[in-house]
Amino acid sequence: MIIVDFATGEANLTWTGIVEALEAGHRLPRAEIGDLLLGSGENRMLNRAAWIDGLGIAMKSVTVFAGNPRRDPALPSVQGGVLLFDHESGAPLALIDGPLVTKWKTAGDSLLGARRLARPDAKRLLVCGAGTLAKSLIEAYSAGFEALEDIRIWNRSQDRAEALMEEMGDIGARISLAHDLEEAVRESDIVSTATMASEPFLKGEWLAPGTHVDLIGAYRPDMREADDAVLTRGRLFVDSLATTIGHIGEIEIPLRAGTITRETILGDLNDIVAGTVGRQDKDDITVFKNGGGAHLDLMTARHILDRLDEPSAALPAG
Repeated sequence: MIIVDFATGEANLTWTGIVEALEAGHRLPRAEIGDLLLGSGENRMLNRAAWIDGLGIAMKSVTVFAGNPRRDPALPSVQGGVLLFDHESGAPLALIDGPLVTKWKTAGDSLLGARRLARPDAKRLLVCGAGTLAKSLIEAYSAGFEALEDIRIWNRSQDRAEALMEEMGDIGARISLAHDLEEAVRESDIVSTATMASEPFLKGEWLAPGTHVDLIGAYRPDMREADDAVLTRGRLFVDSLATTIGHIGEIEIPLRAGTITRETILGDLNDIVAGTVGRQDKDDITVFKNGGGAHLDLMTARHILDRLDEPSAALPAG
């Protein structure tokens, strides 16, 4: 069994490669998944496992210690790794850095959804949020959409948005700040939300025909980023039915309220990759909920390990 640190794994990855790996993973049998959550006080340990026949078995274990950033020296609040097992023998193959897997699987998940659902000629991207994930999304979308020429960043704290804009440097597309959220949404071809919002801030009435909406941030049962009109105006998809329905507020709250029904959700990535559902017209508004899940950690971890076995794979990220 080998140990893969962040820098070693990162050096071998590209956004095109991760999208291809996730596509291939979704052509295999649906994953069997299971979660275990342990805790003491405000601290938690989350274990998420996935098994995909023909690909492998993975257990992602992370600790969440909210007080770590206040330590001296400070530590990350989330730490952990992904243990990867061989699908034929069950032998442990690798322990891979958790933040490495999370970075590439989360933005890669959204990029795969957008590549299948957004208009391929999309020119204008709006990213809501200015954290670490927002940076990965800008990198991923820039690599995945050749026509992209304008990227705007909106964040409640303008200082953080400015810092992210400076950090991105020159990535090909023009990067600027969005001061008026409604105006920026109306002018965007793709809207990607990666915030910690609990109450909806994205309004469906702002969406222009043809827009693709990529919802990422709301991951708890009590969190939402989009209002009801976003879900009802658009053709609604999720990355996984098993990890969104009953688990994530963005989907579960409107389901319980009767605003949407199970039939409103047209399919997940297994269906999208198979080509049985998707965008039907250039004016369709498509909505994709990125809910994550251990099956995506498994697909990503397997890809990271496979790239290590290719001596010529040392390509720059992006």
